[in-house]
Amino acid sequence: MTRKINKQNAEHYLWGNNCHGWHLVKQPELSVIQEEMPPHTSEVRHYHKHSQQFFFILSGEATIEVDGRRQVLQAHEGLEISPGQAHQVFNESQQNLEFIVVSQPPSHEDRTLCD
Repeated sequence: MTRKINKQNAEHYLWGNNCHGWHLVKQPELSVIQEEMPPHTSEVRHYHKHSQQFFFILSGEATIEVDGRRQVLQAHEGLEISPGQAHQVFNESQQNLEFIVVSQPPSHEDRTLCD
């Protein structure tokens, strides 16, 4: 039997500067993570050799840089990132940012930092 999953019962991890992640789906071929970024935080610029990703904003405002071009995403907007595209997510706002990131295959072992 499958069970309901949410932030309260999902596997949790910390990353960056007090950013949070919850594994909603953690399978060998698919990852669905809910992440939360406090105001004025960012992740490290990186790319994935094999993983394609889709970021979907739940609340707040995200600035996502992909291959040197910045885009601002509002709640209920998303962006697909192909393998090989250097990217970085920023929360430049005064409010928490919450989003879902779907990776296929999972991206944690497929992450290369940019110089």
